[in-house]
Amino acid sequence: MNLLLLRPDELATDSTVTLRDRRLVHAREVLRVTPGDQLRVGVRGGRLGNGVVVERTAAALTLRVTLTDDPPARPGIDLLLAIPRPKALKRVIPAVASLGVDRVVLLNAARVEKSYFDAKVLTKETLDALIDLGLEQAKDTVPPVIEVRERFKPFIEDELETWAPPGALRLVPHPLAAEPARAMPTEKRLVIAIGPDGGWVPYEIDLLARHGFEPISLGDRVLRGEVAVPAVIAALRPGLTLLG
Repeated sequence: MNLLLLRPDELATDSTVTLRDRRLVHAREVLRVTPGDQLRVGVRGGRLGNGVVVERTAAALTLRVTLTDDPPARPGIDLLLAIPRPKALKRVIPAVASLGVDRVVLLNAARVEKSYFDAKVLTKETLDALIDLGLEQAKDTVPPVIEVRERFKPFIEDELETWAPPGALRLVPHPLAAEPARAMPTEKRLVIAIGPDGGWVPYEIDLLARHGFEPISLGDRVLRGEVAVPAVIAALRPGLTLLG
């Protein structure tokens, strides 16, 4: 945990916050804080700064918070992601939050098991907890917006044009693509469509192509979704820090 992430409603009027959950455990057992120590903090959806430890007991940690910094710059990326297996999704969500992805549509596809849409990981509480893990890792406070669409064709044909930002470059990683993935201009917004573990079927590739998605290649290896997401983002936005 590189950042203690706070909710706006946790801050008292005197700029203090008292923690009694896993953040207390981390500060007490991993960071071993004592009164007077400073911790990096951020408010979800807001600014970052420092929290000075006012009091630490076995049951609670009280910080006095000063917020001075804006969150990191955004890489300008939205994802259409064929929903992966629930266990894989639990890894993907923190990753996209860490990488600064703005919006994610978890989308159905021919090679997606329909039962994935009934998984408990899709509850708001679980998604928010996974997002927080990614934000804490990246020292960020801006969560991605995550939406679920259980019908591929209606989303692409009926919603994509209003969902995708005007002028965004649309890309679809595909093993058979001739054009290798390369760094894109930072001022260009990207919408990336990443398929399921078995890949998009030809009909889906054709439909994406008809709606402006250009195929790009990550090489000859076929990657699982949880590997493809950071791999393609790193290839298209190489300035991002992926370790830390």
